[in-house]
Amino acid sequence: MLNLNLTIDSHSGFCFGVVYAIEMAEEILDAQGYLYCLGDIVHNDEEVNRLKQLGLITIDHAKLAEIKDEYVLIRAHGEPPSTYQTAIENNITLIDATCPVVLKLQNRIKKSFDNKEKIFLFGKQGHAEVEGLMGQIQNEGVVFADITDLDQSVVPDEITIYTQTTKSKQRFHEITNILRDRGIKVNSHDTICTQVAYRDNELRKFAANFDKIIFVAGTKSSNGKVLYNVCKEVNEQTYFVSNEEEVKLEWFKNGDKVGICGATSTPMWLMEQIQSFLAKA
Repeated sequence: MLNLNLTIDSHSGFCFGVVYAIEMAEEILDAQGYLYCLGDIVHNDEEVNRLKQLGLITIDHAKLAEIKDEYVLIRAHGEPPSTYQTAIENNITLIDATCPVVLKLQNRIKKSFDNKEKIFLFGKQGHAEVEGLMGQIQNEGVVFADITDLDQSVVPDEITIYTQTTKSKQRFHEITNILRDRGIKVNSHDTICTQVAYRDNELRKFAANFDKIIFVAGTKSSNGKVLYNVCKEVNEQTYFVSNEEEVKLEWFKNGDKVGICGATSTPMWLMEQIQSFLAKA
């Protein structure tokens, strides 16, 4: 046996927005045995599969346009106004689990749009939250994943910047400073979820205390990629896995202190499963 010293980060696991969405789904699944969800309820395949076994049916926008007289869950990422219009037309009852942090951001970006501001969004193109935000402004803003995506020759002299709630706070402020140094007037709105920002700092402290770090997240999780890199900066021997099958025992030596942590979309039960697997190694 490897006799590993294993510790799960107590601050890891679902954020309150994901917890709320899953609790709403489980309540309806318990009552009627099935429920439609628009998109993956959380960017973690293991949790999505667990809920699928309970009757959760993941659909896309094309399927939403076809169904009628049903209940459909809107996940924490939020949706554009067009989704609500489709629901009205098809007599669909929406179970709206949009995260309050995302909902507030939607309202703020819409207000800026109504004020004719030139909106730039620091986020991942195609991400569910980003799609919902762009829908508030009729898709007239600019989405960019990093400063290298911006062609300065077409950036206005004055812009308003918002950020996807799960992006890196440090990188967001670095980008706004770069743009200001280039002579652009930047109206900066740090709309990163405080819970995400808090985990950034906590993970840095956590990762520094172990020989090895196992970071658990789904491959679709933007937050997972950000927080994995946070751990990797502090502890080079950080390994990204989505389930216990991806854990390789050759990563460890006898008696290693191993920290197990994850994204805001990573269920605690999955981290506990990996801890149990390693405890028997």
